[in-house]
Amino acid sequence: MRYSIAYTPSARDGLAEAGANWLGRNFFSGEPVEHPFLPGLGAHEIAYHTALPRREGFRACLKAPFRLRDETTEAQLLRALMHFAGTIEPFTLPPLEVARFGEFLGLSPIVPSAEMDRLAALVLQVFDEFRAPLSEDEIERMAPERLSAPQFANLYRWGDPHVLDEFRFYLPLTGPLDGREAERLKAVAEAFFRPALERPPHFSNLALLVEREPGAPFVVHSLHPMGRVSARKIA
Repeated sequence: MRYSIAYTPSARDGLAEAGANWLGRNFFSGEPVEHPFLPGLGAHEIAYHTALPRREGFRACLKAPFRLRDETTEAQLLRALMHFAGTIEPFTLPPLEVARFGEFLGLSPIVPSAEMDRLAALVLQVFDEFRAPLSEDEIERMAPERLSAPQFANLYRWGDPHVLDEFRFYLPLTGPLDGREAERLKAVAEAFFRPALERPPHFSNLALLVEREPGAPFVVHSLHPMGRVSARKIA
């Protein structure tokens, strides 16, 4: 079993509903969702191009999937995450846009967010005590020979090459695409997500995700409200 800590919109949020439709899976229930009708894109195409992020779920990863250390338990992780979330005040992200990340498409802030970068670094460091070291096989599957020197160092120190200075907040929308496909899907995704992106998303929960067996899709295990309990009650 593996866990991950991430941002995902709450289940009733319009962005979460749009993400579930686009990917074809409800990230909270794990149930399949029918893909929408997308002009210029066949149903078989959207199913094919979203296969990879469909398994990962509609989330922006803050702590990459990890196995628990032998001396730690899920209950301890839950308590720690609940306490940690209560120390972080909610904040509003910059508006999101459909952007390219190499061969992939995802939703990303139109400008950097210092608050988001600080939170990602804190999550990475605070919860590393729960993470079992990667096995050599796990490291090899991440193709370390293709990483830059900082990414390579991050992989061995933190179990994830894309952290700290290499971190970028994004919600994946596709698997790898060639140039022509990327431009076509980017235009379709921009039209589809436009209504859900009219308002900047509010970051008010930390999500604990779980992969219950190797290769199984990730689902939301629990959402942990951010901010002091007293402040949440007043709000």
